[in-house]
Amino acid sequence: MPYDLDKRLVIGVASSALFDLREADAVFREKGEAAYRRFQEAHLEDPLRTGVAFPFLKRLLQLNSLSPVGDPLVEVVIMSRNDPDTGLRVMRSIAHHGLDITRAIFRAGRSPYEFIPALNIALYLSADDAAVRSAVDAGYPAGRVLESASEDDDRDELRIAFDFDGVLTDDAAEQVFQQSGDISAFHASESQQMTETHPEGPLLPLLRALSRIQQAERDRCETDSEYRRRLFVSIVTARNAPSHERVVNSLKAWQVNVDDAFFLGGIEKGRIMKVLKPHIFFDDQTTHLLGTSRYAPSVHVPFGALNREIIKQP
Repeated sequence: MPYDLDKRLVIGVASSALFDLREADAVFREKGEAAYRRFQEAHLEDPLRTGVAFPFLKRLLQLNSLSPVGDPLVEVVIMSRNDPDTGLRVMRSIAHHGLDITRAIFRAGRSPYEFIPALNIALYLSADDAAVRSAVDAGYPAGRVLESASEDDDRDELRIAFDFDGVLTDDAAEQVFQQSGDISAFHASESQQMTETHPEGPLLPLLRALSRIQQAERDRCETDSEYRRRLFVSIVTARNAPSHERVVNSLKAWQVNVDDAFFLGGIEKGRIMKVLKPHIFFDDQTTHLLGTSRYAPSVHVPFGALNREIIKQP
């Protein structure tokens, strides 16, 4: 029977997000494709250093211990612009680091994002800004990993944090503030729509899949008194009261759960990341991510009108 992806959380990841490819990329940019091929072949036995998304994906794959062997909750697929030959080092590095990743797409210089719906992918991660923007413009869930100064810890706990507007919902509410420049107008609009569920945003399917895994953990806790939860999800948003209530109502309507919510009202998000230390944080605004990336692996989701305006600027 075919391997069914429909009920699994599927993550597509570029090798540039999983590993540190700065040295190899420099060879490609400065010396060309032939030199890059020679470099990768010469270093075939040298494992690549871990990249920004590695801590997140390592822990996410470990949650497959909740499911029977051969029927994992999580599947990670490599989606690479390498060809199969130059991609060998990536696959050997995966084996070296003990990651249970066996499926890959190599596209020989072309972006693989077009295969996101075919593989039921809930999140595509890459360090390639153009590829991520193309994926988001096509309506697919994607994010660009930013360079981060954060260091991994030795705990098996997985902490994931999301911004709300432009990430879990669309940017309609955000546009009210952007167009008026008046926070009171934003709060008034959200208060009037308090009972109306927000539209779905690009990463809501990811949160839904994570909620299913959290339910699997709760089920395990009921049958195994020694089991301790490993997956924790937070929302970290610039909203504050009274606009927080529509967020809570929307989460209920979407039938998803979060462990923590930080309604910051403009407080710099990096202050929270320094303490929360998530293994990945998703936000649609680079101005927020410049502060968070010092303390947490951070991902830019270039969704919505604000990001389209930024890309138009000279």
